[in-house]
Amino acid sequence: MVVNAKKTGGPVVVFAGGGTGGHLYPALAVADELRKRIPGVSFVFFGSDRAIDSTILDNAGCELVRQYLPPIRKAPWTWPATLQGLRMAEKCCRERFAIERPLVVIGSGGLASVAPIRAAKKAGIATVLFNPDAIPGRANRLLSFMADAVFVQWVDSARYLARAKRVQVTGCPVRPEFNRAYREDGLAAFGLHGDKKTLLITGASQGARTINEAVVGLLPEFSEFEDWQVLHLTGDADFNRVYDAYKKSGVRSKVISYTHEMANALAVSDLVVSRAGASTLAEITAVGRPAILMPYPFHKDMHQLANAKCLSRVGAARIVHDKKRASANAASLREAIKPLMSDDALREGMASCARRLGRGGAAKSIAEQVMAMVESRGELDFAESVERAAKQAR
Repeated sequence: MVVNAKKTGGPVVVFAGGGTGGHLYPALAVADELRKRIPGVSFVFFGSDRAIDSTILDNAGCELVRQYLPPIRKAPWTWPATLQGLRMAEKCCRERFAIERPLVVIGSGGLASVAPIRAAKKAGIATVLFNPDAIPGRANRLLSFMADAVFVQWVDSARYLARAKRVQVTGCPVRPEFNRAYREDGLAAFGLHGDKKTLLITGASQGARTINEAVVGLLPEFSEFEDWQVLHLTGDADFNRVYDAYKKSGVRSKVISYTHEMANALAVSDLVVSRAGASTLAEITAVGRPAILMPYPFHKDMHQLANAKCLSRVGAARIVHDKKRASANAASLREAIKPLMSDDALREGMASCARRLGRGGAAKSIAEQVMAMVESRGELDFAESVERAAKQAR
C-alpha cells in the first residue's frame, strides 16, 4: 500500500525508486536540474518504507510517498505478499496520477519503481528510467520496454536492455556539489588536519560490515603511516564498535555513522576504500579519486563487481574481492592499500584515470532530454492550463 499521498498543485515530476542512496541521490541530482527549467515544479518520490528514504529526502524539499513492498525472496510462498503489495501500490499510483497528472515519471531502479512506471505507462504519461549499474537490476530489465528512454552510466549496460526503445549513455547523475568540491571545505566539515593525507573508508549510505571488520583488523598497522589520517563512515549498525576500535588504536581518525556531505568527504580524500555501488562510483569519478573497491559479495548477479571492473580496467581503481571473512579480507586489503598509501605518484595516476571517466554533466544531460520529451508531448502546456483553470476557479 501507499501512504502519505497529498496533492501538491502546479507542475509535478514523479521519481520512482528508493531503499538505497544509489536509487535516490541520482534522482535528486536530476531534480535539481529540472527545478531550473520548470517554474513552480514540485517533486514526488514514490519510494520505500526504509529509513534511508526519509533520511535522504527529509531535507530535499520533496514529498515522499512510502510503498510497503515485501522484498522478493527465493521462497515461493513469499511471492504472493510481494505481488499483493505491488498491486496495491499500482492502484494508489493510478488514483494519484488521475488527480494530479505528472509531467513525467522517472524510475531510478529497485522494486519501488515498478508500480509507478506501470501506472504511468497505462495512463499515457511519459516514462524514463536511469540505470547506473553495469548490469541492470531486475526491475529495470522488466520495465525497460515500457520506458520512452533508458539512460545508462556504462556502455556495457546496453546489451542487457535489448527490449528498450532507446538507450542513451549519459553517465550517472551526481549532485552539483560534486562538481565544485574542494579539499579545504572537507577539512572544515570534518575537523581534519590539513597537513595529513586522508584515507576515506565508506560502505555507502548504510555501511558495510565486512569492510568495517577488515579495516579494524588493520588498525594496528596504520601506525606506520604517520602522515595519514582516516575518515571512516561506518553505517549506524557498526558505529559504536568501530569508533571504540579506533579510540583504542590511537590512529588519527574521524569516525561517523553517516554524512550528508559526501562531496566534501571525497574532496578531502587522497585514497578511497569503498563498495562499488553505481552512484558511489559516479561520485568518485566526478571528483577524481583513486579507489580500492570491495564489491558487495551477496548479490546473485554480482553487479557491483561489474561496476568495479569499469574503473579497474582503465586504471582508476583496484579491486579487492570480499571473501566475507574478516581475517581474509584484512589480508587482501593490506596487499592493496599499503602500496597506494606509500606512493603519491601511483595514486595521482589512478586519480587522473578516474577524472577521465567522470561525467559530471550527466544530470544536466538527462534533464535536457526529459524536457525535450515533455515539451514534444505538450505535457507542460497541459499542466499550465490546468493550473490556470484552478486559479480561476478559486
